[in-house]
Amino acid sequence: MKKLGCLAIILIAIIVVVLWGFGKYNSLVKEEQNVERAWSDVENQYQRRADLIPNLVETVKGYAAHESETLQNVIEARAKATSVQVDSKNLTEESIQQYQQAQTELGSALGRLLVSVERYPDLKANQNFLELQSQLEGTENRINNARDAFNSAAQTYNTAIRVFPANLVAKITGFDSKAYFKAAEGSSEAPKVQF
Repeated sequence: MKKLGCLAIILIAIIVVVLWGFGKYNSLVKEEQNVERAWSDVENQYQRRADLIPNLVETVKGYAAHESETLQNVIEARAKATSVQVDSKNLTEESIQQYQQAQTELGSALGRLLVSVERYPDLKANQNFLELQSQLEGTENRINNARDAFNSAAQTYNTAIRVFPANLVAKITGFDSKAYFKAAEGSSEAPKVQF
């Protein structure tokens, strides 16, 4: 009778551990889905910016014919930025860095375009241009918010797969850590202003 009691206790312990493992696995899946959703939000905001650019370029083109090189640079940077795709299941530091680099180049090209617009007072007063510029500024804010939300989701997920004993389930079932968005290279240096 003692053996039967011992066997029952061991069987119950095994069942409890297995059920706990299933529960932990399911919670890790939810956390991973939150990271993928947050990544999708980041991509959506960058896509929103990319979608605004053709209208902005066309508006500027009508007023600033002499800025064809700047406009071409924006068009090329947009094409490059939209061609870089990152699989939400493979959010490595390298893939995010490559994506971020393409987006930074597009942001720089847009910045040069907006600086060149200062030479065209009629364009700066154009209602379409003002509206596009406002939408672009709002989109940049949305991008920052989406990146912050992504980093937060990635941190929660990365913590969940590293704490004991959940890290055992994560390791056995193949959950890998996700990379974060980091500040662009050189962003810690103040820009040089020359007059």
